[in-house]
Order: sequence, then C-alpha cells, then structure tokens
Amino acid sequence: MDDYKFLFKVVLVGNAGVGKTCLVRRFTQGLFPPGQGATIGVDFMIKTVEVGNEKIKLQIWDTAGQERFRSITQSYYRSAHALILVYDISCQPTFDCLPDWLREIEEYASSRVLRVLVGNKIDRDDREIPKQVGEEFAERHNMYFLETSAKESDNVEKLFMQIAEDLMKQARMTNSPRYDANSYNVEPSTSESSCCSRLN
Repeated sequence: MDDYKFLFKVVLVGNAGVGKTCLVRRFTQGLFPPGQGATIGVDFMIKTVEVGNEKIKLQIWDTAGQERFRSITQSYYRSAHALILVYDISCQPTFDCLPDWLREIEEYASSRVLRVLVGNKIDRDDREIPKQVGEEFAERHNMYFLETSAKESDNVEKLFMQIAEDLMKQARMTNSPRYDANSYNVEPSTSESSCCSRLN
C-alpha cells in the first residue's frame, strides 16, 4: 500500500485545445508533449507530492473538451475534490465558454469542490484575454486564479501544489484521515447544458 496521508481527485475541464493535457503532462512527467492530439474521453495520471511533511497523492483527471464526450466527463465531476477550469489566453472563444462550463460544474459537482480558473499559454504573444479580465471573472465566481504556460512550465507546479495545500487544509478541518470521495453524493440534474465546442 502506498505511503500517503491524503488522496485527492483533481479534474481539469475546458474547451478542446486549451492545453489541459499539456498541463497535466508537464506537472506529472516534467515534459511538454509536442503535437499533442485531442483527449478521447477521459485520461488520468497520478503524482505524489509533499506538503508540510505529509505525502499527498493527486489523482489528476484530464477530460476531453469536445461536446460529444460531455456526458462521459460530467460523471467525473461528482467525486472531484478540485476542478480546474482552463481557457486559452490567446483564444477568446475559450474564455466566452466559461459560463457554460461553470453551469455544468454547479449542476454536477459537489458544492464543496475547490474551483480554480486557469488562463493557459502565457508564452504566446497573441494574447486576446487580458490578465485582469480573468482575475475579475474568477473573483466574481469565487475561484482561485492563476495564469500558466505548460510549454515554459510557468506556474504549473505552483498551481497543483496550491491545490494540494488547500485540499489538505480542508481535509484537516473535517478531521478526516483521508479525503473520502464517496462522501460527495451529488445527484445530477436531468437538464442538459450546451457549451460552444469551437476549437482554437
């Protein structure tokens, strides 16, 4: 059995092409995959990190952004401890779809889930969404905000370590030795949400 104190499930969501897979690969494997293809359905990776001398296992789920996989990915929201909503700072449509993604999160995820907004691809010089716009959106929706570059590794480690720290504090407050994903019993609604599925 692995020697870890907490196990947390982190799920990345957002439009196709915003760099979700690259963020996960950069953090878990330390590499930036060139010519990364679209994720089919859901993929996941595991990384054990240390916070305050405690070992924490992060189970990171990378979901497909295309509309046709939406019914698959929605089922992963329910047991998530943290949801990372990613957009591409150089592609306005990926930002415009954030309210649609938030509606899905509110519909399917636990009300206690940690929500994080990430503006990815800050290495690009064709920025369309100013940092302040992302910050204001995150503030309005009570989300932690960070801009990253999976390519250059900017703030990627910081993103996941911050999530691990926050989830550990949350878990300690509930006095639970391990964070139990099964305690999140959120029934999905029958209504469907529509999100634009434009690719960048």
